[in-house]
Amino acid sequence: MQALIDEVLPSLESAMASVGIQGDFWKKMLSRSKEASQGDLALPCFPFAKQLGCSPDEVAQQIADALELEIGETVAVGPYVNIRASVQWLSDQLSKQPEPKESIMIEHTSANPNGPFHVGRARNAVLGDTFVRMHRAAGYDVTAEYYVDDMGKQVGILCWALENLDDGQVRALLAEGDIAIEDSPHSGKEDHARVLWYQAANLLKAQDPAVDSGVTELVQKSEDADEDILNRFESAYQPVLDGMLETLGRMGISFDSFTKESRFIVDGSVEVLMDQLQSSELHGVAENGAHYLELESKGVKGKSTQFYYRRGDGSSLYATRDLAYHQYKWTRSNRLLNILGEDHKLQSKQVCIALEELDIQTPEVVFYAFTKLADGKMSTRRGNVVYMDDLLDEARARALETVREARSDLSEEKLLEIAESVGVSATRFNIARISPEKGITFRWADALSLEADSAPFIMYSHARACSIQRKAGEVDISEGLDVSSLSGSAADLVRRMAYMNDELQTAIDSRAPHNFCAWLSALAVDYNRFYRDNYVIEEGVVNVQNLILSELAREHLRRGCEAVGIIPIEEM
Repeated sequence: MQALIDEVLPSLESAMASVGIQGDFWKKMLSRSKEASQGDLALPCFPFAKQLGCSPDEVAQQIADALELEIGETVAVGPYVNIRASVQWLSDQLSKQPEPKESIMIEHTSANPNGPFHVGRARNAVLGDTFVRMHRAAGYDVTAEYYVDDMGKQVGILCWALENLDDGQVRALLAEGDIAIEDSPHSGKEDHARVLWYQAANLLKAQDPAVDSGVTELVQKSEDADEDILNRFESAYQPVLDGMLETLGRMGISFDSFTKESRFIVDGSVEVLMDQLQSSELHGVAENGAHYLELESKGVKGKSTQFYYRRGDGSSLYATRDLAYHQYKWTRSNRLLNILGEDHKLQSKQVCIALEELDIQTPEVVFYAFTKLADGKMSTRRGNVVYMDDLLDEARARALETVREARSDLSEEKLLEIAESVGVSATRFNIARISPEKGITFRWADALSLEADSAPFIMYSHARACSIQRKAGEVDISEGLDVSSLSGSAADLVRRMAYMNDELQTAIDSRAPHNFCAWLSALAVDYNRFYRDNYVIEEGVVNVQNLILSELAREHLRRGCEAVGIIPIEEM
């Protein structure tokens, strides 16, 4: 709506002044009409009644009478001034592309490379990639960033297991711990294969203190930048990370850059920051020689007011290296956005306070609630997970059944291609369409829904527009859209499309990708209503104006699909 607000503000300012309303506080009150049938913008007039000495209804009428708009009409409805843009103005917006914007680095996923992606981990990846796609669609210069935890405890456990356990020991430990070894087409992928070693080592570590000591020694050496250990860690985790990235690639998720946590140990930057933190007024030293910042004065409450950044032996912690990482990221982009699980809220707050003490700008952060199984939490360590590879296979299989019934004329190869696209898109959309702060309980029926308000419905709408284009053949549509006769569902479709860029930017600014998903679903509904009410091709005759409108809808559906990770296939 911002484009319309910018358009009407000068005229509205004059009208407000003419009726005697002082100041510009009312500008923040101008917003989207709650009822689309009443208009596009609404201005409540309750605050003006006392100033003008009349009822809100009378004020609204006065403003409506004084407001002269060339781009639409104004109507007073009770205590509200409603502004409705003309179809002509709306149609003029359809060809406008977002202006190029600043650079932004979006860090997301950054999962420990110790096993396959499960659906809990996937929420970060889907949300993160949706933010990446939406920003790109809105004109931002985006870098998708993956922070590789190449020296943490999880990697240490994996490395120790691969170096100390054989296949027989792994199987025996898993059987003893009642962890089933999966039998799936993906068992041979390194992320699926090596997670068994990780799980077995965790079971053994609980029984044998020597295992824990061995892992601790490896991790400590990695934190001292021991080149041999870091190389051994990489040999252990890289095949797992490659497998994880293969799964993400199947979902259309990729990264522009990868940064290893260890680089900030190796290049000495984390040591410099720790020395700088010692001069902070918040600095303190524990009895064991560890250094910390006391954060109670900064609003941190409870038992976690102390932010430890240096151990008693002088080594750094993960959070300390996170400081160096953010300092590094600011050299590469004008804005930073982190996608984090809600369990990182405290650590993120602590890191941001420490960054401020270092005079380093803090990042923007989106937190998301967890995905859980109907009968409990997911855990790679305990083996109670639903892996994304298996979920995507199941989604494809279910989609294949539906597609095969509808399109028996297609080859098996084509059916499989469509089913894969539908399955992946349905899985992603069912995550993206839920507000980040709301938790998700994983259920197969929800995850793979092919009903309305779903990716398949949106994909079908796009495919329908593509089919119409093919059937129309070579038709000259250069004359452009004539809006003079547009009404009903055709005008509604134009109105919906006209606000695409605004809807996209609003969803970005409010960190609410689910709102843009809802807009895209509404666009698909509007397009199908238009198709129902207006013939494009009838008895071989093409209605050129309706074809132009269908083509505009096809392009907006395609852009919308790409912005949320739906695959805009042309046949379904």
